[in-house]
Amino acid sequence: MRSILLTSNDDIINGLRLAGVRSVKCNNRSELLKNFKSYTKEEDIGIIILTYSSFKEIKEEVLDFKLSGDLPLVVTIPDLDGKMEDDFILKYVRESVGVKAVGD
Repeated sequence: MRSILLTSNDDIINGLRLAGVRSVKCNNRSELLKNFKSYTKEEDIGIIILTYSSFKEIKEEVLDFKLSGDLPLVVTIPDLDGKMEDDFILKYVRESVGVKAVGD
């Protein structure tokens, strides 16, 4: 199984390529969505990695795919500034499952 990174950030692409992760630069939402849909159908892809800014662009589609329970696994990593929403995990649980998380 292979991993694939989908992002518009050249620095993150170069960094993960050094770690052996194949990367595709997506310059706009339509390219990102097209590549996301394409790679979710490839049987040899085990993990799709999205930067947080890329995730936000196609959030609905990503969450719908995650709810399907199909492979590949889709993970979100911070952008270069290292920032993601403070309550990202709680929001993810709420949106994915539709329930309040403990401490919410």
